[in-house]
Amino acid sequence: MRISTRVFAGSAVVAIALTGCSTKASNGNGGGSGSGDIKTDVGVTDSQITLGVMTDLSGVFKPSGVAYTAGNQLWADDVNSRGGICGRDITLDVQDHGYKPDNAVSLYPTMAEKDLAILQMVGSPILAALKQRITTDNMLTIPASWASENLDSEAVLMIGQTYDVEMINGLDFLQQEGMIKNGDTIGHIYVDSEYGLNAYKGTQYYAEQNDMTVIGAPVASTDTDMTAIMTKMKSEGVTAIAVTTASQATGSVVLQNVAQGLNVPVIGSSPTFSIQLLQNQSTVEAMANLHVVANNDAFGTGTNNETVNEIEKKYAAAYDDPADRAITGGYVFGMAMEAVLNQACDDGDLTRAGVLAARKKLDDIDTKGITGNLDFSDPGAPSSREGFIFAVDANAPVGMVVARELYASDDAKKYKTPYQK
Repeated sequence: MRISTRVFAGSAVVAIALTGCSTKASNGNGGGSGSGDIKTDVGVTDSQITLGVMTDLSGVFKPSGVAYTAGNQLWADDVNSRGGICGRDITLDVQDHGYKPDNAVSLYPTMAEKDLAILQMVGSPILAALKQRITTDNMLTIPASWASENLDSEAVLMIGQTYDVEMINGLDFLQQEGMIKNGDTIGHIYVDSEYGLNAYKGTQYYAEQNDMTVIGAPVASTDTDMTAIMTKMKSEGVTAIAVTTASQATGSVVLQNVAQGLNVPVIGSSPTFSIQLLQNQSTVEAMANLHVVANNDAFGTGTNNETVNEIEKKYAAAYDDPADRAITGGYVFGMAMEAVLNQACDDGDLTRAGVLAARKKLDDIDTKGITGNLDFSDPGAPSSREGFIFAVDANAPVGMVVARELYASDDAKKYKTPYQK
């Protein structure tokens, strides 16, 4: 089923506590038939649907958390300006876990009593701490975390490529551009967590398909000095380096790539780049060798996507914070949730169980090119295998410009994730 989502302006919303009920739906311009009896339980009243946002507004990923949440809010404003979903306004229940799993565990019970679903959950450790709870509660949750091992739960709704698919597409880009070839040796520096290990699986798969050798180098998430590891990569004769780390480590990788005379291409997973890296001119110059794979388009990348341009205008009018590529990510989370809730409305069932059932009926959600079209019909498979490849440009609003628009490599299309049917 193809679902198309439009972009409009709107007003701000606030969160309220909700009780379960069964209501007549009124027809709203936001989508969904809105006719007949609508079954509801948690997070839905006659006039409102409350969605949780469990994010980081005070911890190490505060910039991303703030940006994702702004994108969520811009989407909610747009939906409400055209009548809401199933005749109901969207409200956001925003909670700050500070990137601490213990905080998230403490916050969740209250959210579970009043939120229909979770529109944004930032952090692999947070998802790990709560996955069993959201699964038991039928709480559809969109994580800002993309390890394919988490697709064993139908409650987890990942938007776009998983980390393994992302890396397959990134390496394919390097090979298509003539930067690597069959028989080469690829180094991969990765955080020893589900984030890094999942991306490393993608590198291993690509190497197997293309007769390459992989030199893996696991690091801690807090490691920032890559000097010794880059020395090892040089001694191993690598012809390219894949990076799945925090952005500070990426900065060290590109600097040592130049300082030690390797000067090999570097391909980074989406979280490896932060615009804060561009504050150092030496790092900016060293990033000439870096490309980053990403799920979604962002402001000023050169794609000239009309929907992205509209979001950028609305963001500038509503917020003073600098642009961040997670803003469009937060918006597209909303587009995906909107499609699911519209389907649930058409089915006459806005209970949590009804929302989970609705997701599996959707196999072609049009995101207007912000990310690839989304297929939620197989919960164990990535919802898209398409991604963007970006180069670094210090003059761009988010520090990146497009090197290749949305595409999925042949190897990414063939690759099977752990829980794919």
